[in-house]
Amino acid sequence: MSVEKEMRGRCTCGEIEYALGDSFMCVHSCHCTWCQRETGSAFALNGLIERAKLTVTKGTPTEVETASNSGKGQTIARCPSCHVALWSHYAGAGRALAFVRVGTLDQAREITPDVFIFTSTAVPWMRFPDGAKIYPDYYPTKEVWTPEAIARRNMALGRG
Repeated sequence: MSVEKEMRGRCTCGEIEYALGDSFMCVHSCHCTWCQRETGSAFALNGLIERAKLTVTKGTPTEVETASNSGKGQTIARCPSCHVALWSHYAGAGRALAFVRVGTLDQAREITPDVFIFTSTAVPWMRFPDGAKIYPDYYPTKEVWTPEAIARRNMALGRG
């Protein structure tokens, strides 16, 4: 999928701004209890993109090391002033991939999840769209990602 217009995002106070140079490879709606706790909400909506395609256009985010359910941790890029989480790097992919907080994008309303994960711990009132890809835990990548997205991920991780 190509980008028809460049996506841009920012923190709440505007100190940090960023741009994405491509579409997301996949968008997760994660319902794990860790994401619920970290966001203070029912789920987290993260778009996965190569870190090389994420450009900070204003300011310098602060990186915060945070525990994760895997036990390997994550690094969260936050605004040093308003502390909004902008994206994360998880240990499995290191710095090659960024998990962008979709709600920080100017185009957030245009982004829909490709997959709903860790739904076994979703809040009981959550209703998922008919026909959605829904998994009680994580998922097999080949069941959700397009071949093009898998190729992009593999290239970013130095596997292809």
